[in-house]
Amino acid sequence: MTSHLHALSVDANDPPLLARFWAGLLGWEVSDETGDGIVLLPVDDTGFRIRFVANPAKKTVQNPMHFDLTSTSLDDQREVVARALALGGRHIDVGQTAEDEHVVLADPEGNEFCVIEPGNNFLADCGFIGALACDGSQAVGYFWSKALGWPLVWDQDQETAIRSPHGGPKFTWGGPPMMPRDGHRLRFDLAPPAHGDQQVEIDRLVGLGATRVDTSAAGTGWVTMADPDGNEFRVLTPR
Repeated sequence: MTSHLHALSVDANDPPLLARFWAGLLGWEVSDETGDGIVLLPVDDTGFRIRFVANPAKKTVQNPMHFDLTSTSLDDQREVVARALALGGRHIDVGQTAEDEHVVLADPEGNEFCVIEPGNNFLADCGFIGALACDGSQAVGYFWSKALGWPLVWDQDQETAIRSPHGGPKFTWGGPPMMPRDGHRLRFDLAPPAHGDQQVEIDRLVGLGATRVDTSAAGTGWVTMADPDGNEFRVLTPR
């Protein structure tokens, strides 16, 4: 049986600061669970948590994945942007043009995200988090489709997208050219189901094309791996 996506883990210089920003922007709840980082719980069908983990290293390069947030009207798009700015976000330039209708922003630590214009057909049936847009190859889109058991919903011109059968955001990969794989600040945390086996799942993922990067530190219960594009992710204990 496949693992489920337990969390999107984000390295943060100040986890409480980023948790407050994203909780305020998304309307998610802060979990009372203790342990590795501060966790936000979805209040919709997103299907995974966001975990902010302390890391003193500063962000130096553009992240290879970012959220695309949807809007229902131009007024709604402006309201989302204004809310993000009021919470501590800022406008940034990643090469967008004056003709682009989406708005590119960053959170207080520079993590990029976009507020998509209304009427975007590709994200029409998705929620507020319309997509997790990733830099990556067609092969890595195929890998994550098999790893998570999510069907492909787009596969054209080396661009791929998958989506959980239960709904939530689409995960997209844009194909070449690709960014350097430096500074893994965002990663997936996978977990086998409660009756599953961590080592069996690790072996399955290796068979799909992943590599084992290192074993977990004593007491953490997780193992670091990398997908075919070199993106690090963690396999947790069953839950």
